[in-house]
Amino acid sequence: MLPSLQQLRFLVALADELHFGHAADRCHVTQSTLSNGIKELEAILGVSLAERSKRSVLLTPVGIEIAARARRLLADATDLVDSAQRHAGPFRGDLRLGAIPTVGPFLMPKVMPRLRETYPDLRFYFREELTESLDAGLKAGRLDAILIALPFPVEGLETVDLFDDNYQLATPLGHRLADRKSVAGRDLAGEKLLLLEKGHCLQRHALSAFPDSHATQDDTFAATSLVTLVSMVAEGLGITLLPQLAIDAGVTHGNRLTLAPLVGACPRSIVLAWRKTSARAEEFSELAKIFRQAREDLRA
Repeated sequence: MLPSLQQLRFLVALADELHFGHAADRCHVTQSTLSNGIKELEAILGVSLAERSKRSVLLTPVGIEIAARARRLLADATDLVDSAQRHAGPFRGDLRLGAIPTVGPFLMPKVMPRLRETYPDLRFYFREELTESLDAGLKAGRLDAILIALPFPVEGLETVDLFDDNYQLATPLGHRLADRKSVAGRDLAGEKLLLLEKGHCLQRHALSAFPDSHATQDDTFAATSLVTLVSMVAEGLGITLLPQLAIDAGVTHGNRLTLAPLVGACPRSIVLAWRKTSARAEEFSELAKIFRQAREDLRA
């Protein structure tokens, strides 16, 4: 007997989540279904893949090895389906796109109507996750393409540049840096920035935007979204760096704060990425044009 793709998918989800309930939710099945699927896979392979206790789940060494190979098999299976669908014509079937939370909510409302109008035969599914999760989902075949921000390791992936995303400094009214036409790195010396919680790539990118500024993160606070950051600044609780994409999409509208462009900052680079083995490279290149146009529309 050979393992099924569903069983391999269960194992990969368990490897990522290390929690049966969370893995089951990700696979859209019950916990008992996922647990039974893992047990069946163990019976087929004749090895123990996971160590179970009431409080935790750990993969065995062979489980880690099998999960890594399962990711490659699932990705290959996805590419096989994509290759077959290409013969029926481009932009047909399913397209599963993932995006980071500091890009998706601001770009996708412009992109989705255009995709539906331009490619009516395409069934489009969208996921919003952190970068590491998107990268894992892409390599495991759970996603077809992802919108992420560089710098981030992209070995094994094809990428196409969409646009650079600069920052502006958001400050409360009356702050010493408020109402400036621009702000340089030296102006941030000694300042503590309100930033997103760890795990968000923007948290890392914002701190590295001015590597010589000596600005640090305010460790007493970490936001889960840019909307929360904006609200905290508007209440006078600190300052932050906001990406231009979010500003152009209106994230600061209705809030009492000031914005100033950052001179000499290192922008983050927004890219579309997919597996090198994917048969849909031409489609993704066409999608990139739609994403770029959506960004230009937000600037208008």
